[in-house]
Amino acid sequence: MSYVEELADGILARGPWGAVRLRVYDSDILRVTYSPTPSTPQVPSLAVVGKPRDVRWELRREKGRCILSTDELRACINLETGLSTFYSSSDNRPLLREIERRAERTKLSGESAYSVELVFSTASRGLYGLGQHPGIFNYRGRSVVLSQGNTEVAVPLLVSNDGWGILWDNCSLTRVASFKMGDEWRLAWWSEIADVIDYYLLYGPSLDRVIAAYRQLTGAAPLLPKWAYGYWQSKERYASQEELLSTAREFRRRRIPADIIVQDWKYWGRHGWNAFKFDEESYPDPREMVRELHRIGFKLMISIWPRFGVDTEVYRVFKERGLILPGTTCYDPFSEEGRELYWSYIKRAFLDIGVDAWWLDATEPETADPEGRWGFYYAFHDTRTAMGPGARYLNAYSLMTCRAVYEGQRSTTDRRVLILTRSAFAGQQRYAAVTWSGDIWSDWLELRRQLPAGLNFCLSGLPYWTTDCGGFFSGDPSTEAYSEVFVRWLQWSTFCPIMRVHGTLFAKEPWRFGREVEEVIVKYIKLRYRLLPYIYSLAWRVYSEGYTMMRPLVMDFPHDEHVLDLDDEYMFGPAILVCPVTEPAKRRRVYLPPTPGGWYDFWSGERLEGGRWIDAEAPLDKIPLYIRAGSVLPLGPVVQYVGERAEDPIELRVYLGARGNFTLYEDDGETYGYERGDYALIPIEWDGRRLIIGRRRGRFPGMLSERTFRVVVVRRGRGIGVEEAEPDAVIHYDGSRVTLELD
Repeated sequence: MSYVEELADGILARGPWGAVRLRVYDSDILRVTYSPTPSTPQVPSLAVVGKPRDVRWELRREKGRCILSTDELRACINLETGLSTFYSSSDNRPLLREIERRAERTKLSGESAYSVELVFSTASRGLYGLGQHPGIFNYRGRSVVLSQGNTEVAVPLLVSNDGWGILWDNCSLTRVASFKMGDEWRLAWWSEIADVIDYYLLYGPSLDRVIAAYRQLTGAAPLLPKWAYGYWQSKERYASQEELLSTAREFRRRRIPADIIVQDWKYWGRHGWNAFKFDEESYPDPREMVRELHRIGFKLMISIWPRFGVDTEVYRVFKERGLILPGTTCYDPFSEEGRELYWSYIKRAFLDIGVDAWWLDATEPETADPEGRWGFYYAFHDTRTAMGPGARYLNAYSLMTCRAVYEGQRSTTDRRVLILTRSAFAGQQRYAAVTWSGDIWSDWLELRRQLPAGLNFCLSGLPYWTTDCGGFFSGDPSTEAYSEVFVRWLQWSTFCPIMRVHGTLFAKEPWRFGREVEEVIVKYIKLRYRLLPYIYSLAWRVYSEGYTMMRPLVMDFPHDEHVLDLDDEYMFGPAILVCPVTEPAKRRRVYLPPTPGGWYDFWSGERLEGGRWIDAEAPLDKIPLYIRAGSVLPLGPVVQYVGERAEDPIELRVYLGARGNFTLYEDDGETYGYERGDYALIPIEWDGRRLIIGRRRGRFPGMLSERTFRVVVVRRGRGIGVEEAEPDAVIHYDGSRVTLELD
């Protein structure tokens, strides 16, 4: 016999099959927990930090089933089986149907738990997310194992082109499979260790709303410092203080814009692995090194690891306090004491001398045993953390070590946190983390595989992603073959959330490639800096709206069958269609989705009709780029680094043919003042006849009281490319509303 209990935040249904609890987190978010026992224990989550909101819902009982409804979602539980079917409330459209559940007893480190499986039926043709899995885009008909590794990132969020998502709240080894049985498509989730099946159903119907719901549950992505959106120069490795400084000085001498230079590993030298010290022979005065970088407009990021050499003082202290994971030399970030101690070393060694940002390398974690033998995260599976068996928390190491650094810096200073990691998990965006795609190769095939990897990562709810531009295992920049791969990679990186160059074997500073190729490289770095007003305004939307900057076309055109498997084009914000070149060719086939007014070629100003395929020209110095009609694209002046001078004037390129708008965002770029309301918004609208720059809302210390907008109406041969265009009109703006009639 089955029965239903109505609770304050949902319902609990019990029957011979066990217990199911539905909790209403919002009108578009339901939490589903299942246990084979008569109760559903509430297991603490590492990923989810959001609380249920007070929204209207109702329960209706019918013979053999009960129905829980919000304004947007409806869940029907079959009381004979305990299985649920989910619908859109507005149109009664079925979204997902549970068809099979399993929970098998298992023991781990003496603890009793379950291995669990849940199978759904779904008609969705496009399934995306799940972290980063190079070369894979649409998971329909595929299976993937969620386990962290170098080049593989496990994030248990799956989204559909039909406007729903599943956040599977489990950190253990997990497998997701989409397969067909008869005429029915099925979606199966299996996890190695669980106390209950625990997942969240998120409903859009737009994918932007699904991602926003995920961030509501797992935390907003804070604004990175503005300089993080500029150009990063890195290599494996700058081997001395003088080499690092001379490279930075050469950027300034050649007037190549850059904001971040990175000190990779082994700077600790004779002090031992990850000793939180500079070797004085190679780095005689680290504090002065940082000061010099700051004087010429560079920020310093430094590589820090989760494991230590057993001969270091750091290891001994962690070991004495029981904060080393047994069988490894990695510290335990699942311990609050471990996190606090880890940050204390970072603060004393690096923050206190002015280091700006943290590269938390190998956070899968890549492990070593006390004899120094290297392995990957598999050793973590068999260890024991402060919270329990490593297998239970297998995929969450990166999340917890990012937490250590983010919370540590937030408790110390108002300067914004910037973290780079090689791994990620659900919720990691709340710790100001950027993930790069790992130690990849440098050929055309790898470049092509990186596109779907990045697009799916961003569809996993984590907005900030990058690659080792040109591949980690670099080719020789003096060769024509590798120069071509690198240029195409860098052109694409210009339109990634983070633009970063890194690699080993060969240095890849722009001047290593010869004069002609250097000119192309510098052209795109300058384009990145011109785009900063646009990019930084998108970053505000990432924080304030749960927006996604790097947008697979299925986000904006979910019902267009041409884009369901299209993994080598995407939108960069609302305006720019990016079509990277991923083979040695001077042309590429491009799909222009249907949109009112069509598209403009960024390089020529030619207007093109959408809803068709074209053959686009792509000489080596051009990546095919198209701007959506109706867009207002703000471009800033070229600067050597963020903050070199005021971001003024701003060029507003207006693309006719449809209505559109854009909101320009400004703040101090450095602190968390924006969380306290210290920022300004300038709404800009194109209504098809007039450009309206609305009244500025808000203010912040250091804000320009007046600024200049140079308005350019784009047409063939005008308002094109990287260089500043002759304006059609100039607006001197003091924060009051301005209307400009345009022919």
